[in-house]
Order: sequence, then C-alpha cells, then structure tokens
Amino acid sequence: MSISRTFDLLDRFQQQFNKEDVFNAKSKGKWISYSTQEYVSLSYEFAYGLMSLGYQKGDKLATITNNRPEWNFMDIGMAMLGVVHVPMFTSLSQEDYTYTLDHSDAKAVVVSDKSLLKKISPALEKLNALQAHYTIEQIEDEPNWMDIVELGRQKKDEYKDQLEKIKKDISPEDCATLIYTSGTTGLSKGVMLSHKNLVENFIAASKVFAMGPNDRYLSILPLCHVGGRMGNYQSQYSGSSIFYAENMGTIAANMKEIQADGFDTVPRILEKIFDSVIAKGNKLSGMKKKIFFWAVKLGLRYKLEEDNSWLYNRKLKIADKLIFSKWREALGGKIRLSGCGGASLQPRLERVFWAAGIKIINMYGLTETSPIITINRQEKPDLKLGSVGSLIDGVELKIANDGEILCRGHNVMLGYYKDTEQTKSAIDEEGWFHTGDIGRLDDGKYLMVTDRKKEIFKLSNGKFIAPQVLEGRLKESALIDQSCVVGEAEKFASALISPNMPLLEKQIQMQNITFENREDMVKSKPANDIIKEEIRKINKSLGQIEQVVRFILVHDEWSPESGELSPTLKLRRKFIHTKYQNQIQQVYQK
Repeated sequence: MSISRTFDLLDRFQQQFNKEDVFNAKSKGKWISYSTQEYVSLSYEFAYGLMSLGYQKGDKLATITNNRPEWNFMDIGMAMLGVVHVPMFTSLSQEDYTYTLDHSDAKAVVVSDKSLLKKISPALEKLNALQAHYTIEQIEDEPNWMDIVELGRQKKDEYKDQLEKIKKDISPEDCATLIYTSGTTGLSKGVMLSHKNLVENFIAASKVFAMGPNDRYLSILPLCHVGGRMGNYQSQYSGSSIFYAENMGTIAANMKEIQADGFDTVPRILEKIFDSVIAKGNKLSGMKKKIFFWAVKLGLRYKLEEDNSWLYNRKLKIADKLIFSKWREALGGKIRLSGCGGASLQPRLERVFWAAGIKIINMYGLTETSPIITINRQEKPDLKLGSVGSLIDGVELKIANDGEILCRGHNVMLGYYKDTEQTKSAIDEEGWFHTGDIGRLDDGKYLMVTDRKKEIFKLSNGKFIAPQVLEGRLKESALIDQSCVVGEAEKFASALISPNMPLLEKQIQMQNITFENREDMVKSKPANDIIKEEIRKINKSLGQIEQVVRFILVHDEWSPESGELSPTLKLRRKFIHTKYQNQIQQVYQK
C-alpha cells in the first residue's frame, strides 16, 4: 500500500502488521505493550473526540511529553483531522513554553505529568488562544487525554463518515506539524512541515535501515525532535516493534532487556556509550586489559572490510571474538545498527563502532529538511566512513561559492510560521534552501560538513577559525567532556573546557592530591597541567593558526537543563559566551 500522508501509516500497519507489541514503554518496572488494534482504535477515538470538541483542520494542538506510546495515538489522531501537531521538548524554560504556545496559536496543550503542568501554568493563565489543557498521567482534578478518547468512543457513530471525508480531502502538501527549532542562537522558529515532507523522508530512511517486523527498535531521541520522529515513523513503516527508552541513564539496560536490533542516536550519546565502555576497560588488569585496549586501538583504525589488509581483517576477527562480541552482548546481543545525526560525529567513534559490528548510519539534515538530506548506506558504493553520506532520492544539493550547503527537493519545509521574511531569507527564488552549514563533496558524491557558517569566526590576523572542527578534535580526548572554542577578533583561538570530571579526579588522585570540591580542582595546577598536555598532543596535528593556545577549565557539567546545550545536545554558544564572559576576557588579558 502506497502512502502520502502520515496517517496513512495507520491503515498500512493494520493491513500488513498484526502485532501485540507495536509500541512499548516501561511502567512501574514492567514493559507495557500496545497492539495493532489498540493503535488503530485509540488513534481514531482521539480524532473523534477532537471533532466532538470542535477542532478543525488547521487548528494547532501542542504536546509536551517524554517518549511514550500515547504520543503516537494523539499524533495520528490529529493528522487524520488535519489538526497541526506542535510537539515540544520537556526541558524548555517557562519563558520558552509561553513564547512557543503563544506564537504557535495552540488551542490546547497535552502534558505528560504534574511537574510539566506546573511549569506551563503561567502560560495557561496568560494566553487567550489556549483554551484547554490535558495530562497523560492521571492527576486529581485535572482533565486527562483519555477524556478526549472516551468522548470519541461515545461519538464514533456520529463522526465516522465525516472523518473519512476529511481524511480524503487532506493533501500531501498540507501542513502536518509545526516544529520549533531548538534555538541555539536566539528565539526558536516554527518550522512548517507537510505530510509529503515527512513521508518521503521516512520512506527513504526505511530503505536504508531495512528493518522488518521481527526487529526491535529502541527509540531514544525525543519524538518532538524531527530526527526522533523520523525514526519513529520509519520503524512503523517497516513494521518493527518500537520500545521507548526510560531515560538517558537507562539506554544500555533497556537495549539489553529488549534485545534491540537498532536505535536512534546523536553523537553525544555515542560518546557517552564509548566512554562507559572505556571506563570498564580501565578497571581490567593484566593481560585482559592489554587485550581490551589492543582491540580498541585496532577498531580505531577500521576501514570498510574490502579496504583493509588481509592481516587486519584476521586480527579483527580475533578482536571480535575476544572483545567486541562482549560489547554487543552487553547491549542485548542483537544490536546491529543505529541512525545518527544532529551534530558532528567523531570519525574515530564511527570507526570503532563499525569495527565492533554496530553500523552507525551517519546522516545530515535539519528540521527544515524533514530532516534527511544525505545519509550513509550500509554498504558500498553509497557508503563512505567519515562522511554524512550521499543524497536521498528526489533531493538535490550544491555547494555555493562561499562553501554553504544548499538543498532543494521534497524535503524542504513549507516555511517558517508567521515569518515570511525569514522564509525568503532561507529559501531563495529558485527553491534552494540555504542550510547555514559549510561543506564539500568528496568524489562528487559524499558530503563532508565542516562547520556552521554563522559560527566560523575571524582572528585579528584575518585568518578564519571553524570552531566545530576544533571542538571535535578536543573531544577525542577522554579527559574532555565538552568544549567551546572562542577567539573572534583575538590573536589566537582559546577554548572553554568542561572536563570529564570522574576521569580527571582519578588522574589527580594518582598523584596523591585531593580537593574539597570540583571548583577548586579545575583551578588547580595539577588539573590544568593534565589538560594542557592533552591539548598539546591535539595541537600537534593542527596547523599553527588552528591550534588552541589557551584554555579555561570550568567545573560545570554542560547540559540542556543548565542551559549550555540545546535540547538536541548542541552547544548554545550565545549562552556560553554570556555565562563565561569574565573568564573569556581574563584569558585574553594574560
């Protein structure tokens, strides 16, 4: 069955995949599953309920929730009626919620729990357009999303034929969702994506991942994130069972429990997984430790099998039997692939995971491109490690004279909501979307993304610095958790560094030195000497202009909650520069 609107997934699923575990989530320590029939029934009943309440095509309804099966029932129910879904991150500030709910003209909002309800309560009082709110979890004296479902059950016979007529009248070109960008540089913009944008993208992805009805997919990225949503849709298109990770701290445990075949991720999550593996390796001793790190070093030199020597491939088989197979066992034993996007992936991580038998499918795109523009495949000739792959069908790409990546095709958004000027700025008269990223094509085919156009800065000597490249190199050190390169209009580049605190503490303790707190530790000479040596090693492989000359250690662990990272785990440079303004000034006054 061919599909052209997101809700066509539902009929396709019902026809082709009769399952008891379409969606699965943990509740009170147990996995709760929803069947194909429950998926169909709850989605339609939610749609009937919305019709009973007077919702019509074009109305906006917001959701603020963690990943859970209910998200899908509401999403598909809205789509069938033509109601525009406005999904939002659970980690936004009170001000961000008020702004987004106001700007989107949301008529109602569904939140998952009591804490989120409390956070948005000021918006409920201020915004005239916001007529109602509901919760997913049962909260005393608060309207619940199941109230809408129950109303739909009662009104099913009344609205059944009318809903079918509405569905037929919904065009693939109609707006399906309004996704607000994570706002790394300022106020979020509302990206309008059509059914066609989303459908063409997840079908293209499903061909790459080639999962099937017997596969289990662990959903990690927030469903309000366009990448997480695409993974969610493409898994349904393939008939795979979707399991929602409890939280970022339970990813490995959840993978093992469900024996996942695949998962979605961003580079930051892979970094954390790899750091965890290395930490376990450091706890080994003697020959076991030597063999472990021999395997890791071998993995870091991995190339695609046909590009390796006979001897390397023989060694890799030994390393797999002794070490890498244990990595996969720790993740359930069946894990074989992961889709990765959203930020720059360190090539060394890509190589070592591929060596370990876990194919990291690196891709590139933006919210505005639904999201995929290019993606690596599972095998040659459309695979090149270190790149973000080649184009999906139906999409064009070119590199502008200044190096900016331009894209045109079915994946490009309808525009920014209520912002024609920004839309015109982003999409030129020929239909090319200006990504704001700098890149190049290798072999005329494989895209290499080097930096954000707006983030490249010029030193006082006129030389340009691409901070993302340097930050990626710095993070190759296990001792550096996060870094932000600075130095616009200065003589040289410097870096703010949030170190890997447990590892740094351990190295300092080996010198028989202890500190009362981490703030004192990062100011100490031993800590700075250790990081200085790491930067010295990294600088050896960089040109003189690119080298990080000075650095500042900070004791804060950067996260979306503390503000240094966006909800999609990208650096919020403006926030960081403001927060550490005094330290940055001091480093250039030395």
